[in-house]
Amino acid sequence: MAKIVNSWDEWAPLKHTIVGRVRGTQIPAPEPNWEYPAVKAGFPLGTWGMFPEEQTARAEEQQENFVKILEKRGIKVDRVELHDVMLKPIPVSTPDWTQLNMRGISCPRDMFIVVGNEIIESAGCHRSRWYEYLNLRPLFQRYFKEDPDFLWNAAPKPRLTEKSYKKNFDYNVNYVWDDATKENMITNWDYQLTEEEPLWDGADGARAGKDIFWKCSAVCNRAGQDWLRRHFASRGIRLHPVIFDYRKLKVWKPWHIDCEFTMVRPGLLITNPAAPIYNREVVEYFKKNDWEVIEAAYPSHDYNADCSLITGGTVGGFYGKSWISMNTFALGPNTICVEAHETAYIEQLDKLGIEVVPVPYEHVVPYGGSLHCTTLDIYRESQFEDYFPNQN
Repeated sequence: MAKIVNSWDEWAPLKHTIVGRVRGTQIPAPEPNWEYPAVKAGFPLGTWGMFPEEQTARAEEQQENFVKILEKRGIKVDRVELHDVMLKPIPVSTPDWTQLNMRGISCPRDMFIVVGNEIIESAGCHRSRWYEYLNLRPLFQRYFKEDPDFLWNAAPKPRLTEKSYKKNFDYNVNYVWDDATKENMITNWDYQLTEEEPLWDGADGARAGKDIFWKCSAVCNRAGQDWLRRHFASRGIRLHPVIFDYRKLKVWKPWHIDCEFTMVRPGLLITNPAAPIYNREVVEYFKKNDWEVIEAAYPSHDYNADCSLITGGTVGGFYGKSWISMNTFALGPNTICVEAHETAYIEQLDKLGIEVVPVPYEHVVPYGGSLHCTTLDIYRESQFEDYFPNQN
């Protein structure tokens, strides 16, 4: 029987990946501490529904083109299988709550992480994503039948009662707290989640063999990192919390590590100059192991999407330049897919000796993320290696 699941890092030669689907994406109904306004697209606060069909068709064309680019390079691509609950706004519930619709499955990396021969389902903090695993279940069932070494795991499924969220967090951020209070929130990793239960998203992790770097984000709490630390320690893996300094950008609810922190090959880390690493011991950890740490070029592309899951302010929409430019997908240690309009970053990577594969993806990004978000690498030619041998 074939070995199917094997991925220890972010850069080894890619042989097999999953790509999400923009089809079925919805503006979610409000839930505790989360609203997705898209006022100009016809979704005022408190309303929800499917993304516009014309917009989805444009994004779908780009996503299919990305699949063709991967397949032409000999990479096996599996697609998520849309569950019926994604195709129209349908209420879902548990014994603790009812959510009036789902979000979508363009970004499979958000809710799962692959570490070696193991896939772990995350303990996500969004009710609108609680059933997202159903879209990946058919693929994982097949992997389990065909690969005897595949470890199929899941974090404890969170209840997501009101106790998991700080009351009135968004209102306080928007109307009550001053900048000093919010800046203190950033540097102390103190966002909208309580410590009621372990909560984390898979896209907050960046893998490097025996080390995983984990973002202290607004969708991960200390209990979530503690669960991850214990789990990975049993496999000989070191977990490193990373706090990013969002005070300059004034981002009060940051998500996911792949717009600030990119290990493009062994020995080279690229970071976000607008949201630098705050806990400097992480930077020193790289440097004492002879990694070069450089800052990414500033974004080039101006986005203009009225309907988006990446939103700003109280009216929503996704406009202007964005550090989603750093959200790239490596095909090998010196080959990387980059959104085609991010010309400054492409030029920078080219000067570093990296082959860039430009991928037009600007219409996909509003569906929740770019190239790294919308993939889940299943097999890379990688091993359980120690890229940070100096632990003193």
